[in-house]
Amino acid sequence: MHKTCLKMHLIFVCKYRKRLLIRYGEAVKEMFLSIQEGRDFQILVMEVDVDHIHFLIEYAPAVSVTQIVRCMKQESTRLLWNSDPRYLSKCFWKEHAFWSDGYFASSVGDVSAETVRQYIESQG
Repeated sequence: MHKTCLKMHLIFVCKYRKRLLIRYGEAVKEMFLSIQEGRDFQILVMEVDVDHIHFLIEYAPAVSVTQIVRCMKQESTRLLWNSDPRYLSKCFWKEHAFWSDGYFASSVGDVSAETVRQYIESQG
C-alpha cells in the first residue's frame, strides 16, 4: 500500500484580469466544491480575490496538475456560462472564456501546508 501526501498551491486568474469574482466569487467556490466530487483531488481550502482564486489541493499521484487544471477550468467556465450567458457575453464578446490561459502551481510539503492554508484564507 502506498502512502502519498501531494499538495499544491494553485491560482487561476480571470481572463484579462476582469474583476468578475466580485460578482461570481461565492458561486465559483460552490462550483469548485461540486466539481471535485468523485475526482482524484480534493480542495482543502480556497479563497477568491476580485480577479483571481487561490486553492490548496491534495491530489493522487496518478493525476497530473494539468489534468486537474483542465478539469476545473473547463467545468467552471461551462457552469458559469450556463448560469449567466447574457452578462458574460458582454464581458467577453465572442469567446466563451472566464479564466486566463495560464495558471500558477507550486508543490507544497507537509511542513508549509498550514502556512499556505493561512495565506489562502487571508486573501480577498
